[in-house]
Amino acid sequence: MIELLDYPFMQRALLAALLVGVAAPAVGIYLVQRRQAIMGEGIGHVAMTGVALGFLLSTNPVWTAVLVSALGAVAMELIRWYGMARGDIALSLLFYGGLAGGVMIINLSPGGSNADLLTYLFGSITTVSPEDVTAIVVLSAFVLAVSLGLRRQLFAVCQDEEFARVTGLPVRLLNLLLAVTAAVTVTVAMRVVGLLLVSALMVLPVAAAQQVTRSFASTLALSVSAGVLVALSGTVTSFYADVPPGASIVLLAIALFALLAVVGPLLVRARSRAGARHGERHEARHKTHHEAPEDPEGATVVR
Repeated sequence: MIELLDYPFMQRALLAALLVGVAAPAVGIYLVQRRQAIMGEGIGHVAMTGVALGFLLSTNPVWTAVLVSALGAVAMELIRWYGMARGDIALSLLFYGGLAGGVMIINLSPGGSNADLLTYLFGSITTVSPEDVTAIVVLSAFVLAVSLGLRRQLFAVCQDEEFARVTGLPVRLLNLLLAVTAAVTVTVAMRVVGLLLVSALMVLPVAAAQQVTRSFASTLALSVSAGVLVALSGTVTSFYADVPPGASIVLLAIALFALLAVVGPLLVRARSRAGARHGERHEARHKTHHEAPEDPEGATVVR
């Protein structure tokens, strides 16, 4: 396995996979909490237009994808806020318009073709350039700064917006920031996982962690660990098996979810039995303490 580190493109791919594995679940946990797990997929469709614009303007598609997907995420939030009539249709127009716009623009760009989009749709470890790594590092730092630095505020907003508003939190600003952060996460992951599969990496590690954890902090920690595990494992698998990295990563994430879905109920039953035994021991000690005979001096005899 060590020999794969001799290849510069694999060094870049593994670094990118590591950052994606951390960033995607760190944002995905809030989307799952808000029951907006599908949001990443919608942003991925919109980001296609940004990728195509990068080819048209002869610039790094990552940066144009960040801009376009962030605008798309803000548009989604506005639709959700103002409850526009037939909001589902409005979102569909946004999603499919972004996908169709990307296909159209890429064919208008000099020397562009739909084949250029495939590496962004499904990911490709061989095409992660040094410029891509720089962009991924910068964007991942932003994602982690928001998702971890503001975790208490974001959790409060995702749990109960009305209560968060009463406590004085800037709910709309935090919602916008979360939407933009999700958009940035999509563009961070598109070189490794692909735009069509990135939503799975944002959601599946979180869903897997929820099978065996009970608190937000433990779910966040385990989901990030799971994201790193499947991202690195899928990237290594794609190198040796010559298969798409995005598909490998997502299938491993599904397998991990299935495993923890089986283990989770067993852990719950084990915790329940342990709690029951602890309660019985505590009750026995309490009973012994109060029923112990007293000596002539009135002190309780310790047994």
